[in-house]
Amino acid sequence: MTSLALTYAPRARRPFFPLVRAELLKLRRNRGILFTSAALTIGTMVVAFGVVEILHLANPAHHGPAGGVKNLGDSATTLALIGSVAAVLIGAAAGAGDLGSGVFRELVVTGRSRLALFAARIPGGLGLLVPLVAIAVGIEAAATVGLAGSLAAPSAALLAKTAAWILFDIAFYFVVALGLASLLGSRTQTIAILLGWRLAVMPLLLSIKALGVGRDALPQAAFEHLAPGGIAGSVQQAGSVSMTSATAVVVLLAWTAVALALGAWRTSTRDA
Repeated sequence: MTSLALTYAPRARRPFFPLVRAELLKLRRNRGILFTSAALTIGTMVVAFGVVEILHLANPAHHGPAGGVKNLGDSATTLALIGSVAAVLIGAAAGAGDLGSGVFRELVVTGRSRLALFAARIPGGLGLLVPLVAIAVGIEAAATVGLAGSLAAPSAALLAKTAAWILFDIAFYFVVALGLASLLGSRTQTIAILLGWRLAVMPLLLSIKALGVGRDALPQAAFEHLAPGGIAGSVQQAGSVSMTSATAVVVLLAWTAVALALGAWRTSTRDA
């Protein structure tokens, strides 16, 4: 008499990092996204400081140096705003690119976890966005110190805090764009909605004092509150919005969690 032993081989775990590299490679191969994002981040800082320095050299009596703490605050505000546009472009491409090209169906058929596919888009997109922003921040730091002239140059601590603030601001909008694009399945709609929200609707809402504490729920109010003290005067446009640092952090974490949760849910339930 023989007995048959049934053995069940555990499901092979598929490595996660190849998915991340694949996501990053797809975004880097999209030359339109890459060059546009580079222009919006690196190009913005080169043009901004270049123009101000040329004006200073041409007429020092009427145009001050391109560096200094004041120009650090102005450039940080500009980079955070324009950089968020690049973040939305990359986030929308990462979230909805596979659906538009038909690749999502092929990835699902291979047995890849849908949650893993979604999760890989986060470091994959940041792998493209963060280096561009880091280079732009480096240009900003070098210019505000090297071109300070008679103005007070920013300290190393202020530069570090400003760099971190800019990186988190821009990365936040990437995550929101990624989640929304995964939810809607459309790059065009995601870009239109978020650019309208970031550039027009949110500044308008922040200016309406009648909304009171309701403005505390807006991400830009939170970021302006968390801006480093040395540049707060240049950054803060919603000066009348009063909140604690803890509230600001909770607001940003809530927006991030909701965006990622909705994106992950739709990716898991979407028909291939």
